[in-house]
Amino acid sequence: MKFSEFFIPTLKEEPSEAEISSHALALRAGLIRKIASGIYAFLPLGLRVLRKIEEIVRQEMNNAGAIELFLPVLQPSDLWKKSGRWEEYGPEMFRLKDRNKRDFCLGPTHEELITYLAYMDLKSYKDLPVNLYQIQVKFRDEMRPRYGLLRAREFIMKDSYSFCSNDADLEVIYKKMYNAYCRILERIGLRYRVVEADTGLIGGSSSHEFIILAENGEDKLVFCPECGYSANFEISESSPGKDSSSCINCGKKLKAEKGIEIGHIFKLGSKYSDSLDARFVDVDGKQKPLVMGCYGIGITRMLAAAIEQTHDSKGIIWPVSIAPFTVNLIVTTGKNEEFLKAGDVVYRILAGLDVEVLYDDREVNAGIKFKDSDLIGIPIRFILGRKFLDNKLIDVEYRKDGKKTELSLDSIPGFIKKLNTANNLKSPLNE
Repeated sequence: MKFSEFFIPTLKEEPSEAEISSHALALRAGLIRKIASGIYAFLPLGLRVLRKIEEIVRQEMNNAGAIELFLPVLQPSDLWKKSGRWEEYGPEMFRLKDRNKRDFCLGPTHEELITYLAYMDLKSYKDLPVNLYQIQVKFRDEMRPRYGLLRAREFIMKDSYSFCSNDADLEVIYKKMYNAYCRILERIGLRYRVVEADTGLIGGSSSHEFIILAENGEDKLVFCPECGYSANFEISESSPGKDSSSCINCGKKLKAEKGIEIGHIFKLGSKYSDSLDARFVDVDGKQKPLVMGCYGIGITRMLAAAIEQTHDSKGIIWPVSIAPFTVNLIVTTGKNEEFLKAGDVVYRILAGLDVEVLYDDREVNAGIKFKDSDLIGIPIRFILGRKFLDNKLIDVEYRKDGKKTELSLDSIPGFIKKLNTANNLKSPLNE
């Protein structure tokens, strides 16, 4: 992709509305634009990152045996009234009426709707277990939308729901989802902790949160360096018979960290199947409530959390796995015909190797190109300057650590092969 033909409206100044780095950088790098309080449009660069995150999540869900579907955002109130959450959910739920004065909501989550599908179609133990997931927009009318994508009113998440005939099968799927979430965060390249958590409005017998570590995170967690125990701060505070500064497992002193909740998994049991009468006929011929689990992970939150964890004073530092482009090809001047021809040659070589490359062919000075490159955070820079004209060498710089090397044209394929092997790049966006 050529910069001159793409749409990347970067901003020089820090937006006054931004409270934390991830919000400011997402706006400045041209990833998002604010439409209303807590509602954002995703521009082309931001959408490429979202698609990368979605694909990693989709691959890991499929590998764990989950099956993708797609549910409506608009949900009838009847189902929520049956579960008891129409009033319980409170003002965060977007409520609206259709032309016939029937009550609906814009789904903040989909437990009721998916349980209704199970009520209609899962009738026998022979249909179980099954784990269904979607990647979908959610709406929650936050009282104070803030921090950009981290506390937005409209957001994208992956939510999945499992249906089993017994607790043993639920435990198997729960562990698969736990491990899949760990693989997602490891593939993206983020530092995280998994903590015991409160079940809150979702309900159920137990749950775990997946927290991406970040200094500006709203979530507090504690962990024990000795035995590995970890929990969110609320769970730690409410543990009976123990000092909240000591580990409930080994008694050693707990350490505190801050982070961003990115995923939450729950063992729901029969909470929703009981209230919505979702039952199946078991092997003994008796009708029983479906045993459920639910598993959510934020797609848009993951984009923001990745920026929050991996940035510096110059801009974003994308992990290679979700970077909008892998290589930023910079020609130091767009006015020299020889430079431009050389740039076109390198661009064709990279494109022929299926490399996602952003070719900065703009007729602006090199300083602007380098500043935009730092801001956007593409992992690798190929720089064509005087050294290329003199010795046919490309300067290569790594955004993450500033390391530099040199490449000849002939060595580009070998370099890219090593890069792909090291990062296991399997991108859906290769051009």
